[in-house]
This record gives sequence, structure tokens and C-alpha cells, in this order.
Amino acid sequence: MDKGKREVTINEQEAGDKITALASLDEAKLSWFHIKAILISGCGFFTDAYDIFIINLVMPMIGYVYYPTHNFHVPNVTDGLTKGAASWGTLVGQLVFGVLGDKMGRKKNYAIVLIILIVSTIGCSLAGPSKVGWGICTMIAIWRFFLGIGIGGDYPMSAVITSEFATVNRRGFMIASVFAMQGIGILFASVLTVLLLLMFKGKIESNLDYLDVVWRICIAMGAVPSIFTLYYRITFPETPRYAMDVQGDIDAGIKSAKAAMGSSKSSPEENAEIEEAIAVRAVEKPAAAGQVATNTWKGFKEHFGQWRYGKILLGCALSWFLLDLAFYGLNLNQSIVLEAIGYGDKPNQTAYDSIWNKSIGNLIIAAIGTVPGYWVSVLLIEKIGRKPIQLMGFAVIGTCLTIIAIFFHKIINYSKILFFVIYIICQFFFNFGPNMTTFVIPSEVFPTRFRTTAHGMSAASGKLGAIIAAHTFSVIKDIGGPTGSNNFIQGLFGILAGMMFLGFIVSTFLPETKGKTLEELAGEEVIESAPSMQQLNPDGRDSRETLDEQDIYSISIAK
Repeated sequence: MDKGKREVTINEQEAGDKITALASLDEAKLSWFHIKAILISGCGFFTDAYDIFIINLVMPMIGYVYYPTHNFHVPNVTDGLTKGAASWGTLVGQLVFGVLGDKMGRKKNYAIVLIILIVSTIGCSLAGPSKVGWGICTMIAIWRFFLGIGIGGDYPMSAVITSEFATVNRRGFMIASVFAMQGIGILFASVLTVLLLLMFKGKIESNLDYLDVVWRICIAMGAVPSIFTLYYRITFPETPRYAMDVQGDIDAGIKSAKAAMGSSKSSPEENAEIEEAIAVRAVEKPAAAGQVATNTWKGFKEHFGQWRYGKILLGCALSWFLLDLAFYGLNLNQSIVLEAIGYGDKPNQTAYDSIWNKSIGNLIIAAIGTVPGYWVSVLLIEKIGRKPIQLMGFAVIGTCLTIIAIFFHKIINYSKILFFVIYIICQFFFNFGPNMTTFVIPSEVFPTRFRTTAHGMSAASGKLGAIIAAHTFSVIKDIGGPTGSNNFIQGLFGILAGMMFLGFIVSTFLPETKGKTLEELAGEEVIESAPSMQQLNPDGRDSRETLDEQDIYSISIAK
């Protein structure tokens, strides 16, 4: 046994109780607890998406208020660093809280990440420049870095908690519903900005300084849903699987499972399904000592050092990385699309009209392409499956971007509406595709003891792709021409198309997760198995006295 570890043994009765609890949880009806779990986790993702998206709408306002000597625009470098600060923080948060989720538990970190989100969002809304030295954008960037840590931590926490409480046949639906709240956050950011601009129209047109009020309200409103759900996160129970598989606390795990199943009675048909699930789990493999590795880095390397498991982590990480390269690369150039449909900057327009046009343009794209894609995924993910949706999304987006790369100028000259339609198709299949499934799959395919760590690593790989896109694509699109010329825009779309086809290839490493238990997907059916009473206690003596090394289920956990 490793130094600094203690061994927890589970006897026959406890192993049987565990099998029954997990089988009952997997086969349970959708209860109010499940709906509450979706809403509690979803509010975090609402804030995540809202905070990430709203900065694109408020930066022009900040330019008009604080940068009159720079033609009312935030300097490009400052603008990029302010927006990108959250991405760096997100990468840190995904890695740190991914590890902490497996070491400290899901419950403790679930509330911590939301507190970071709330405090940082309010801090952003109250940020101001110093008399000398740091300007307004520097202060916002500092707060956005910490905001990013909270956002990053929420990825593995919310995904894994939802996954570990979900029923087998509704797990994809539940996790996808949580992630789809991003679409609502994006849409709400656009709607709120438009409403505030309408409310302050007269004052803004007479005094641009009123934009300073508007952008602060825009940012602060992102914290409201999270504030209302903080209590529920603090009081949320530990997941049954973490309690039993990592902490070795069978009683706590059973109590948590019962809370998730609610108080409603099952029908005879549902009871039969549960009994069948219990029987299948109990006979697949006999329990044996020492088959559950500790959640240390040594155990992590040993597990993922096996190609059959390592290729899954590689597939999750690379597909997310390639997705975000294209997803952020495309969205960073959204101004081209807004101009194509008549909602970009125009000569001699007022400050109010400029911000209004951008807000309306973003609202149209969110309402037509972004949000529907999320919710179509929610509706179809249990019918089609995760892997087919991911492969389909990469293929469709890659094809659309290839068409744009080859015929960019011809399409623009022939019909700007056609260009807009192709762009909307891309946005739809990002979310009815890999943007959804790269979040869902990593919450299902890894062992309980490494689930948040591996999910956090996969998500951080994606965020690294987003950071690369943010810092390089604005330069790449101008290759061969002056700044702002978009001289290499066709080549950029070609690069993005290539990323999508590579994403299709690496996605073949991933298993289909629909209709399978988390233990089956992680290769942990042994954890769910228990020998019969006769095997453990053939002569009728107390089972706790007769257990030997082959008759117990052992787990090593940190003291």
C-alpha cells in the first residue's frame, strides 16, 4: 500500500448495496432532483457564456468613453489582452479544478467555482482606472483572469456532477441541457444590451459618458442567476459514485443516490429493469482485491498509459483543441459576417448607431444559428448518439468552410445573403455538433477517480486552441497585405476547414457512450461486481471475519 494512504475494504453486504444503489440510480425515472441539478449547473454555464460573450459588446462602449484620443477605439493590443485574459484564466481553472475535483470531491469545489464567478463578475463591473499607471482595461483584464478561473473550474465540475447523478438513458440529455444554457446566456447578453441601449438612447446621444453606465450594467447582470443558485450549490450532496468509489463511504453514496431518485415509487416494469441491471452487474466479473487504483498521478499514468484508455483521452483533448481553433477563429472574424448582412461599421455613423448595429447583428446570429443548434443537440443526443453528432458536425462545418475558402469573393459578390446562410449553417452545426459533444463525452468515458482531471485536461486543450486562435488568426488573415486588409481571409478559411477534417479523424478514437453505464465506459465493471453470499461465507460465519484478500473490494484513498 502507498505511503500516506489507507485501505478501505468493502465487504459482501456493502458491495451488494453499492451495486443496488448504482443500478437503481441508472434506471431511475427523471425526478425533480435531476431537473434541479440541470438548473443549478446550467446557471453556471449561463454566466460562463454571458461573461465571455458580453465583452465583445461592451468593449466598443469602453472605447467611446475612455479612449477619445484613439479615435474612440480601444487599441488592438489592449483589446486583445482584455478579451483574452479570461481564456488564460479558464485554462488554469480547468486544469486546477479538474485535479481538485478528484482530490477534494465534487461538492466542495462546486460552490467555490461559482463564488469565484460571482465575485469576479461584480469586480469587472466596478473596475476603474488608477490616476497613474493602470488603465481601465488593465483592471478589467485582471478581474477577467480570475473570472476565467471560475469559468474553467465550472467545466469539469458541472459536467461530471451532472453525469454522475444522471440515469443511463437520460445522461446525454441532462449534460447537454446544462451546456445548452450557454446559448441562452449568449442570447440574453444580446437582448439585454439592445434593451439597455433603447433605455439610454436619448442620454447616450447627448452624452457618450452614459455608455459607462450601460456597459457596467451589462456585465453585472451576468452574476444574477449565479447569486440565486449559490445556496443550492453549497447544499448540494456529494455524487454517489465519488462517495463510494473514491471516498469508500457506501452509506453516504447510497443516501446521495436515494436523494437523486426522489420519493416516487417505481412501477413493476421499472423495478424489473432495476433487478435486471443488478443481476447483470453482479455476474459480469467477480470482485477482486487491489483492482481499483488510487487517484494519484502514478495511477493516472498507469491507467492512461494503456493505449485503449490513452487514445480516448487523446481523442477528447485533440478534438476539443481542433474545434476551438476553428470555433474561435471563425467568431473572431464575425465582423466580416456582420458587414456582409449590413450590420457592420458604416461611414459617418454615430457611436450609438455603431453599437446598436453590432448588437442587433450578434442577436440575429445567436437567435438563428447558435441557440437552435444547442437545443437540437439536447433533443437528439439520446436518439442519434454522441459520436455520430460529433462526426457529422466536423464533416458539415469542414465542407462549408471549404466552400467559403474556395469561392469566398464569388459568394460575396454574388449574394451576401448566401454567405450569411453558409455562416449560419456553420454556427448551427458547431452546436449541433462538436461544440456540444466535446463537452459531453469527456464527462462519461473516464473512471470516477480521474473523471474531473481528464475532463479538465480535455477542456484545457480546447482552451489552448482558443488562445492560439485569439493571438494568431488576426495576424494570419492580413498576410500579404496591410493591417485590416483581410488579404489572406480565404486562406484562413481553408486552414479552419483543415482543422475540422482533422477533428473528424481524431474523433474516430472515441467510443459511443449512448445507453452505457459510466462503469462500463470506463472499463470499471469490476468495481460494480460482488460475489455471492455462498462465495464469501460458505460456512455461515460472520462475513467480516472470513474475508480474505480475494474476497474483498479494496480502494486506496488519501487520508
